[in-house]
Amino acid sequence: MKSKGHQSLASRPSSVSGYGLGRGTAYIFREGKGISKHLRRTSWLIPLVAVVAFGSVSGQAADFQPVTDDVLQNPPDADWLQWRRTYDGWAYSPLDQITADNVDELRLVWSRTLNPGTVELIPLVYAGVMYIPHPGGVLEAVDATTGDLIWRYRKFPPEEGFRSTATITRNIAIYDDKIFYTPPADGFLVALDARDGSVVWETQIVDPERDRAIHPSGPIVVKGKVLTGRSCQPGGALIGGCFIAAHDADTGQELWRTHTIARPGEPGGDSWGGLPLEERFHVSPWMPGTYDPELDLVYWGTGVPGPYAAVSRGSEIGVGDYLYSNSTLALDPDTGEIVWYYQHLPGDEVDVDHPYERILVDIEFNPSDELEWVNSAAAGESRKAVWTAGKAGTQFVLDRETGDFLWARPLVHQNHILSIDENGRVNRNAELTHRDLGSVLIAGPRAGKDWWYGVYSPLTNAVYQPLLNAWVNQTALEWTGQGNAAIRRTIPSPDQTEVAGMVKGFNVSTGDLLWEYKQPAPWLGGLVATGGGLLFGGDINRRFRALDQETGDVLWETILNSRITGGAISYGVDGRQYIAVASGGGTSSSYETFSLTPDTELEAPTGGNTVFVFALPDR
Repeated sequence: MKSKGHQSLASRPSSVSGYGLGRGTAYIFREGKGISKHLRRTSWLIPLVAVVAFGSVSGQAADFQPVTDDVLQNPPDADWLQWRRTYDGWAYSPLDQITADNVDELRLVWSRTLNPGTVELIPLVYAGVMYIPHPGGVLEAVDATTGDLIWRYRKFPPEEGFRSTATITRNIAIYDDKIFYTPPADGFLVALDARDGSVVWETQIVDPERDRAIHPSGPIVVKGKVLTGRSCQPGGALIGGCFIAAHDADTGQELWRTHTIARPGEPGGDSWGGLPLEERFHVSPWMPGTYDPELDLVYWGTGVPGPYAAVSRGSEIGVGDYLYSNSTLALDPDTGEIVWYYQHLPGDEVDVDHPYERILVDIEFNPSDELEWVNSAAAGESRKAVWTAGKAGTQFVLDRETGDFLWARPLVHQNHILSIDENGRVNRNAELTHRDLGSVLIAGPRAGKDWWYGVYSPLTNAVYQPLLNAWVNQTALEWTGQGNAAIRRTIPSPDQTEVAGMVKGFNVSTGDLLWEYKQPAPWLGGLVATGGGLLFGGDINRRFRALDQETGDVLWETILNSRITGGAISYGVDGRQYIAVASGGGTSSSYETFSLTPDTELEAPTGGNTVFVFALPDR
């Protein structure tokens, strides 16, 4: 067991019945006019029960090459096979056809409308086919050069217990000849044939109505196991909080399940202020993990305890860290055992989640004089590092083999963390504790870092992070058995109200700030870094941009139909590089951010969910 701010710790299958528009339905296009070279199918739209195969899909099926473990570890440059492209979470594409010299020639080559709902998605691309997880239970395979439909799968939500917030699907996974998908509303994990969208198997992991558990992220595949994190809400029947689970990729059989709340009698079990296990809620792992094949460890982030305030949920006020909330968990992918953990913000009461991407980078650790929070004993050493940041607006770099703290620094103006010692123990601001029901806290940031995805570029040895500069006004309420027992309102940051959106670049070895780009509009879209030295991403004022990795200068910009809240990707087909991004509906918090800069007259369009794809002119 490790201790220095961290510690080491030692389904049911279901089938679809009926014909036509059942709970899970696939549509397949067959050969005919107007279909791309990747399809060669008929123009008849055939509804079928997803578990039934109506023959092969000739073009794609004949040429389909299974995706192996080796392919996931060393993907072709042209493909985007995981939510951050590679296991290490870089979101870096080595494609370099688009550069600073020609990026101003980018043109829209196709677009495709998406299902209504919240857009935070990242597509996959394999062998010229793009797989798009829509909001609300729809998954499509399309020609990556034209957007023409190959097949469509739809999972209808349950008639009862469905919530509008249960529409988010951020990512899917591909392995062997299957696409793995977690429809957001019904608690299922589904394996689809990548060639035609037919259902291979499906397993119900939770009952969403009983457990109040939804799945807003998606899976990763590690050594033939489909790993998923399950987001859940206070008031459900899950005992032990939310969880991370592994299922066999061939059969859907559950292999292990690790709950994210420390249990009484176990290490960390006394950290919940005397609260019984059945009254400990939340701690959601609601974003996918990353994987180090060499160390054979999976890294997953967790969210906050719930309800947010101890005075609301009944914990002893001001007592306890609430393990394993706001933590990085390093897990054994074969067993689900927590090998080590690090807690980024103990005792949180104001919903500053830390479940976001973990970026794995090997560094020569040479901390800059700019760093106030640093493990000086590790200076000058080579370390296998894991980088992450959370809503508290602070960037952390840890040793991913041991969990040792290396360095941290604030990304935006914040009042959550007072200090971090050399061992990595975080000293949280105790004033951000509700002492009574009805008490009000002013805390910031509300979400300096949220689902909007950061990236690493090996060209610059830098991590780039889109950020939101905003604070929150939070009132603690009596908990009625549902929800998080708080009223929350986004307010401007006290340091600079004219700037809400930022992108910053940091050297991961030294911690130096390389550059910062600031603007009035919140930047809530995920980034992609490319081998051409560019960063692509967008904001909720509809601007999609290319930034220079070295300087942060804006080199290209276009205006899309709606707010950009999806993650950008880059891929290639037949020697041509493409840039893709999704825009459309955002969460309620993204709407609120427009109040931060009232004098700028920013637009706040809603809906119009669309995937846009750009490329240089085809010469």
